Amino acid sequence: MRGTGATGNAGEPGGTQAPLYQLKAEFFKTLGHPTRIRVLELLSEREHAVSEMLAEVGIEAASLSQQLAVLRKANLVLTRREGSNVYYRLASPDLAELLRVARGILSGVLQGQAQLLADLHATRPR
Repeated sequence: MRGTGATGNAGEPGGTQAPLYQLKAEFFKTLGHPTRIRVLELLSEREHAVSEMLAEVGIEAASLSQQLAVLRKANLVLTRREGSNVYYRLASPDLAELLRVARGILSGVLQGQAQLLADLHATRPR
């Protein structure tokens, strides 16, 4: 029955699929870390070696490795090895578009907040 809140995954007893809204929530949870967003933004520009990302992201190698593992597990990034270097790229150009749209939404929200703040200052009792 639809809308019953079934949360099982395919392959589990009952064979039900996780609802789309649950999968979307898990997807956005994966994006819910500043380092992962920064990495995806870098990869939106072009493929990067891990060493290049380290300089840009400004965190320890072990921390970056952890965040990259989360993105790999979620199939959001792809890798290739060239010699001793590992290169990362976005699994889909749609991720770059998602980040661009998010930036636009946040820009609108911040503009609205700035206007509200300006209105508050303008109506302050003197």
